[in-house]
Amino acid sequence: MRLKNTITLILILIFQMTHIHANESISIGYSAKYDDFEYFDYVNPYSKKGGHIVISAFGTYDSLNPFLLKSLSPAQINNLMFDTLMTRSLDEPSSSYALVANSYDLAKDKLSVIYYIDKDAKFSNSEFITAEDVKYSFELLTSSSAHPQYRIYWADIESVQVLDTYTIKFSFKRKNPELHMMIGDLPVFSKEWLSVEEFPKDVKKSPIASGPYLIKDYSIGKYITYERNKDYWAMNKPVRKHMYNFDSITIKYYKDMTVSLEAFKAGEYDYILENHSKRWARDYNGPNFINNKIIKTELVHFNNTGIQGFAFNTRKDIFYDINLRKAITMVFDFEWSNKNLFYNQYLRSNSYFSNSELAADIKVSNNEFLLAEKLNISKSKINNKINLPINIEPSDYRKSLIGAKKILDRSGYFIRNGQLFSPSNKPVIINFLLAQKGFERILAPFRNNLKRLGIDLNYRTVDLSLYQQRLDNFEFDMTVVSYPQSQSPGSELMSMFSSESFDKNGAFNFPGIRDKDVDKLINEIIYSKNRKNLITSAHLLDRLLWNQYYMVPNWYINTHRVAYYDKFLQPNTLPLYYQATNYVLQTWSMK
Repeated sequence: MRLKNTITLILILIFQMTHIHANESISIGYSAKYDDFEYFDYVNPYSKKGGHIVISAFGTYDSLNPFLLKSLSPAQINNLMFDTLMTRSLDEPSSSYALVANSYDLAKDKLSVIYYIDKDAKFSNSEFITAEDVKYSFELLTSSSAHPQYRIYWADIESVQVLDTYTIKFSFKRKNPELHMMIGDLPVFSKEWLSVEEFPKDVKKSPIASGPYLIKDYSIGKYITYERNKDYWAMNKPVRKHMYNFDSITIKYYKDMTVSLEAFKAGEYDYILENHSKRWARDYNGPNFINNKIIKTELVHFNNTGIQGFAFNTRKDIFYDINLRKAITMVFDFEWSNKNLFYNQYLRSNSYFSNSELAADIKVSNNEFLLAEKLNISKSKINNKINLPINIEPSDYRKSLIGAKKILDRSGYFIRNGQLFSPSNKPVIINFLLAQKGFERILAPFRNNLKRLGIDLNYRTVDLSLYQQRLDNFEFDMTVVSYPQSQSPGSELMSMFSSESFDKNGAFNFPGIRDKDVDKLINEIIYSKNRKNLITSAHLLDRLLWNQYYMVPNWYINTHRVAYYDKFLQPNTLPLYYQATNYVLQTWSMK
């Protein structure tokens, strides 16, 4: 036994000798902001624990397991109940700091990383978190039982090895500058929660938490209440200090957004994030707003907003032709919609990385040409970004409509009895999949515009569960798709845009993108050696995606529109990159 222990110790020492000294933070392409810090700048050091906040969610849920493909889990369960090895900073583009892991060693050859588990880290059942739990979490999330996004995200991790009770090693298939940070995003759960066999089946068993909250009460599809774990192990760590202050959090579910808003105004819950411009402009009124009992405000952010748009499912024969996709894109009148439907609250999406330095300029840069040459990407594809029509005057839109018709005419499309037919004599009829009834008012004028080209657009709102099922199986012609992006995108791009995800159910490649050059650029982004190379690669990827008309670009906003009852204390400093509701639950407190 003594010999075995000695050998184990020697092996650990050897591993450590081949690794860079232990680190408590990770940043890619720049120096981390925080060093030997007490708490993040965007928290309130005068916050106090206590109180109950009630928020809302849209739709329903049917599972307490947030890691499955074929189920819907309650809002915030992942954020509130599962801590990760490292945690991201909200005021840096790509930085992580020690949480479940106390530190890490990246191998000198950058082909492996060792994480050292904080020996104080505990689950909510008072059991210490061990390397075996971390290994179990990784292996289960990358198995066929879990959502495929995890397998895609960590595809370059070759193996995981427990070195001792609190030490775990991840080995990589190849060098990836961000992979040691990406595995830091691993949510850690207990082996005692669900067995391998139970994991995809027992969806009602409350998780054993590693995070700051537990499930107190719930009713499937109606509400869930989380209760702060007063014995939460990390409450005094710098990355958690003055955070997660509410004693309890209740999330009420609504299937109608109008009903939800009226419930908020009646005081049934405390905080709302509004994504609907018409409601924001017209419906946030009443006595509670006049007397400032309810605060209505917009919180500025610098998030990479990615892109939202009407996605064409190019797996369908009807959308295989880029000319049809281009013509349809040209007749979406954003300026009219923004003025008449959105109260001029939005900006037109101009990139797959809108509101960020990753968005390509109109003209191709020299760095992009050089990168395309290096990757053997055809020069014919490296074109200036196509400008979307800007319709200031009614005459501008007529020009767009005429231009779209000319494209269709040249491509062999023809009209018979008011109906557009393809060159193969098939009527152009589009079925648009929706989950939110509020989007019908946006599609109505778009449908009218398409009708002027002889195109029939049919749409209807379906139940959220059916909607998700059809999305997962790519059973739609067009749908609304949103691709939010981080400040430093990486392997998640595989699920969104790679050929590998083209026919993988549950992936996020809704347009059906299958392009070897896009694959090359995603690979280049993932394995970028520095920030400069990542930016150039993102510019070129943006250009290729944009010019292929995979989506009708919609709009974005660089603020979070929120309203809340005047009973909360807030930090004085907003972070740069954040999601509003997560930020509220993390940093606000009761007055």
